[in-house]
Amino acid sequence: MAPVSSKTDKPKDTGGAMRRLLVYIFEYKISLIAAIILAVSGNILALAGPAVSGKAIDVIGLGSGRVDFEKVFFYVAILVCIYILAGIMTYSLSVIMIRLGRNVSKKMRQEVFDKLTKLPVGYFDTHQTGDIISRVSYDIDVVNTSVSADITQVITSIITVAGSFGMMLFISRKLVLVVLVTLPASVIYTKYMTGKTRPLFRRRSKKYGELNGYTEEMFSGQKTIQAYAKEKNIISKFDVINTSAADAYYEADYYGAIIGPSVGFINNISLALVAIAGSVLYLNNMTGIGQISSFILYSRKFSGPVNEIANMYNEILSALAAAERVFNFLDEEEEVTDKGDAVSLGEVKGQVEFKNVNFGYNKSKIIIEDFNLRVRPGQVVAIVGPTGAGKTTLINLLMRFYDVCGGQVLLDGIDIRDIKRDELRKSFTMVLQDTWLFGGTIAENIAYGNPEASRGDIERAAKSARISFYVNNLRDKYDTVITEDAGNLSKGQKQLMTIARAMLVDSKILILDEATSNVDTHTEKQIQKAMLALMKDKTCFIIAHRLSTIENADIILVIKDGTVMEQGSHRTLMEKKGEYYNMYMAQYN
Repeated sequence: MAPVSSKTDKPKDTGGAMRRLLVYIFEYKISLIAAIILAVSGNILALAGPAVSGKAIDVIGLGSGRVDFEKVFFYVAILVCIYILAGIMTYSLSVIMIRLGRNVSKKMRQEVFDKLTKLPVGYFDTHQTGDIISRVSYDIDVVNTSVSADITQVITSIITVAGSFGMMLFISRKLVLVVLVTLPASVIYTKYMTGKTRPLFRRRSKKYGELNGYTEEMFSGQKTIQAYAKEKNIISKFDVINTSAADAYYEADYYGAIIGPSVGFINNISLALVAIAGSVLYLNNMTGIGQISSFILYSRKFSGPVNEIANMYNEILSALAAAERVFNFLDEEEEVTDKGDAVSLGEVKGQVEFKNVNFGYNKSKIIIEDFNLRVRPGQVVAIVGPTGAGKTTLINLLMRFYDVCGGQVLLDGIDIRDIKRDELRKSFTMVLQDTWLFGGTIAENIAYGNPEASRGDIERAAKSARISFYVNNLRDKYDTVITEDAGNLSKGQKQLMTIARAMLVDSKILILDEATSNVDTHTEKQIQKAMLALMKDKTCFIIAHRLSTIENADIILVIKDGTVMEQGSHRTLMEKKGEYYNMYMAQYN
């Protein structure tokens, strides 16, 4: 049995996404300080430009036909130097922020990946793989883009706005009053739109996660889809999910995109009012053309950053929504840590006992009640029953992928919750029905559980698992590289390789979960001979559907609906003519 799948996150307090993101950024203080210094210096130079331009205009306006070209060229030369230096500083600032963004995203990815190794198995049972991948790739990429570009713009804009406003006050306080008429409208409008659009960007990130999750599921099941001719069905469902994601993207970007033009419209009204007011002041000899020109340039510098921030607000909101998803993932509950007084196992004997065990994936629905079993070292226990009966659940409890809701699971007389988790799991060797091989050579895959194994050990294990004939016919033999999805191997070959891997691990307890389900009957009989050597002097738990493979087991458990219906050897259960007898005979009917 497995827990019911769920695609939703637990509700969390996501209001601190910006604060938590800033914590990551401030870890790189030197880069941030250098960026701020460059931003301040560059903006001071840029802010000096309009003042110098105003001086040049005043020089040109000395009188009819009289222009002091020497001063004009002087001010022009100053302007050229100012903008060259400002350009160099802007370039340097961009380089620093790109590196800062790279470092922040690298750190976030590392923490997310580290988190993946600490999450309980139950998390992966209830969350789509594609959605998790989306957080590692898409969401962090969005944050990286925002840190690299948007933060630079925000820092520059804040300095520009503050400096421009100061210069405007210095030039004409009367004209500043005109600017302040429209400023509250920009602030109020932006605040209103922020509250409206931020949930839309949060929804967009969620929908993209669902889209990636569905796509990953369909890619992994492509052969099954084609075998059942369900292409139209999955296309129809994808169309619904894709449309939902596209609508979420459109709504978020639509409302985010109208912020910039709307704020720009308000600021343009402000510029028009400044021009009108400046003209009135000039006609009344209350200011000069150079001052008006400088003030308008500064007012444009003042309103320009406001427009730019408004235009990129959708990117900032998108980054915050992506950051929330990443931080939500990082806040997920990890596997219960070892107790402070957790013990080391030392030499494992292999005695296992389930004592009054109660368990349910959902604590409100118990599926295993008052289960008791005592297994002596070296005994072979076979677990049989219909699909969903709870066979794998017992293994999950034994490996402590899940903790019992009541009772105890004991290893060598010690409650497994009192044992260091790493040592507990290292005392087991598992061969699963779902094979897993990684991108690397055949030798590296076989030696995964025992990196110190020699080439001779690897070859002997492969020979015992009946995979050596196939490997020796390859051009590079054991140095042949397996693709990441092991697509160049059949299912049976993959399973034989995982069996060879298990043969190299020296542990006292062996778990075989349908370990030969993907091989033919002839090969299975050959592997069983090798398995006898692997199982020697080990406590073994075998989950099997082919009952003919477990006839020699010391104990056979017949499980149905989480309850042990029958328990005993093959002979005693056949004589009893109960549930096991019916299952066994059904294989030959």
